[in-house]
Amino acid sequence: MSWDAIWEAMFGGLPVYGQLLGLVSNAVWAGAALGLVGGLVGVFVMQRDMAFAVHGISELSFAGAAAALLIGVDVVTGSIFGSLIAAALIGWLGARARDRNSIIGVLMPFGLGLGILFLSLYDGRSANRFSLLTGQIVSVQTGQLGWLIGISAVVLLGMLVIWRPLRFDSLDPQSAAARGVPTTTVSLLFMILLGLIVAVAVHIIGALLVMALLVTPAAAAMRVAHGPLSVPLLAAAFGFVSAVGGILLAIAGTLPVSPYITTISFVIYLVCRVVGARQGRVTRVRGGEGRPAAVQGASVNS
Repeated sequence: MSWDAIWEAMFGGLPVYGQLLGLVSNAVWAGAALGLVGGLVGVFVMQRDMAFAVHGISELSFAGAAAALLIGVDVVTGSIFGSLIAAALIGWLGARARDRNSIIGVLMPFGLGLGILFLSLYDGRSANRFSLLTGQIVSVQTGQLGWLIGISAVVLLGMLVIWRPLRFDSLDPQSAAARGVPTTTVSLLFMILLGLIVAVAVHIIGALLVMALLVTPAAAAMRVAHGPLSVPLLAAAFGFVSAVGGILLAIAGTLPVSPYITTISFVIYLVCRVVGARQGRVTRVRGGEGRPAAVQGASVNS
């Protein structure tokens, strides 16, 4: 494929950009809400080592949405139902990391298989099937926008309510349990909130790529920031830029929205990784310069 063909596929819609933007404003608003809340939730996903769980929940969310598409009900309702089932099972049965990974490994192929079965039985528009897997900028209908933003708001409020015990349990679960924090309840509530935001992500970026907005922004933020407030705020900002920026770029082209969102998210992570590595080198150098020569020599010899 020539460079002209690639450019036409990615940015061929620039002449009518303003008109197209009005047609997909629902996706922009939903993507903004998802980016902000998803980046915030992703911080705790990383701290609790649950990136694999995000993918597992998305597969059952996809199965629920595909079932809803098949029987003719709202796909948002179906995806929420599938996400909550997966989140409850993982949170209830997967108290330990080893158990959790085993359960997720069982649920992922089961959910994906069910979803493919339901889609194969669906005889409607093929674009509806494709959007559940990889996302489409026109997949958010006016009636669904309120649901998606409302779910994001519920997740945000829920995170604020359990913020302190969740953070304590994420960083030091043994001490949290010893101090009387109801760790099982907090974990289950977090899984439910995670399931809800995954259901929103399925409709923006598709079931296969939800980690681009629920894991990558937080991983990038944790490379360059370390404060209890700076990391969540930076992760939310990265998620917002990835989601909204990807949708705005996708409007001008003919490709699905997911390649743009995932590319922006990945580039942000690479930049943060480079910046974080340079910050680490500068810190080590300054730390060495601030010590006596005898101590520096002893550390080198050791």
